[in-house]
Amino acid sequence: MSPLCYSLSIRMKDRFGSIDYVKITIFGFALTALWQPLHTIILPLRLLDFVAESQKNTYLGLLTFTGLILAMAVQPIAGAISDRSGFRWGRRRPYILIGTILAVLFLPGIGFFGSYAAIFIIYCLMQISSNTAQGPYQAFIPDLVPDGRRGLASGVKTLLEILGGVALMYPLALFMDRYSAGEGGYWLWLVLGALAVVLLGAMIATILLVKERPGVSGSQLSLFSALYRSFKIDVKVNRDFVWFLVSRLLILMAFATLQTFVLYFLRDVVGVANPATATARFSIVAVVGMLAAVYPAGRLSDRIGRRPIAVTSGLLSALGILLIFFFQESFMLIIICGGLMGVSFGAFMSTNWALATDLVAKGEEARYLGLTNLATAGGAALARLIGPVIDRFNAYGPNWGYQVMLLACFAYFVAGSLLLLKIKARGLTKVA
Repeated sequence: MSPLCYSLSIRMKDRFGSIDYVKITIFGFALTALWQPLHTIILPLRLLDFVAESQKNTYLGLLTFTGLILAMAVQPIAGAISDRSGFRWGRRRPYILIGTILAVLFLPGIGFFGSYAAIFIIYCLMQISSNTAQGPYQAFIPDLVPDGRRGLASGVKTLLEILGGVALMYPLALFMDRYSAGEGGYWLWLVLGALAVVLLGAMIATILLVKERPGVSGSQLSLFSALYRSFKIDVKVNRDFVWFLVSRLLILMAFATLQTFVLYFLRDVVGVANPATATARFSIVAVVGMLAAVYPAGRLSDRIGRRPIAVTSGLLSALGILLIFFFQESFMLIIICGGLMGVSFGAFMSTNWALATDLVAKGEEARYLGLTNLATAGGAALARLIGPVIDRFNAYGPNWGYQVMLLACFAYFVAGSLLLLKIKARGLTKVA
């Protein structure tokens, strides 16, 4: 980086104000507002139009597993390319613009096409375009936020992502209930239109309000070489980042496992009369816990360091799993544990992302933050593979599979938390 650009970067960070935290993270709100309803409501109901009822879980699992694998691949590549870009209006915003426009263009295909193969292709194209935008977007925090305030910025980012995940869920669920009842395609188009408006609005706000310095190519590598190096990590130099990835993978595997199979657990083990309603209550309590924790946790991590909060949150979640394991017939206790794990998840995601921004290699921020998706999407993908294990052990004894699931989640939480202790670089104590 030239002395002039370095000086501009320092001055921009010095002028970083309160509203700027929202400006650089509002796009994350839109991304979760898009994908959360798609994964939990829209796609499951849409697939029922053309797949057999007995095979719906298999088809949905195949679809979303493939999308997560694509997300794991695309984010680091897009991030690496943006790190080496030299556009006059910044390294990140051009990719946010292109990726968002493509995602919005592909989105109507979910309503237009009426076959599994077509929906599969459209969904994969949406994953590619969305992650083309998300990889570069994630570098705003290390690019623009002063070192001592990245925990706060990560807390705001996590807070907006959680809000994005729940903001549209209830009204969109009401619309999709009417669509599933056979009221025709109007309700589906209303839902898809709402998602497109939110995504476009957040993209426009980001393009207009975020002020990047002019992009300066961080390397003279060819495009092919940049792609080749997208997933390369120098383990000796960046050993802490590798431990971070493994830790994040394990802990997110635990959370994703619970999120995926909680409805079946409540129906089969707890014996609730209305498992969907019970699952909604569990999720709402968890979200309230997340919202309560993300901002103070991020801010506190700027004072006492990232690792103490991240380790504590993982172990608290392990405690919640133990309580569910020993008192699994008490729905009220499970709800309380949902709130406890929501607090833990909010604190973990806020401080863990701040730790990621501390550990990324200088000059390759977007690529390294894109590599965190190996843990994020990888954990979500691997979590789905325990489904056959649950079914196999349930065949040996009543609900044995769910006991294996809980013990696996406990092991993930403990192992993921302890691996954070192996990180020796920044993020351990108070940020200077």
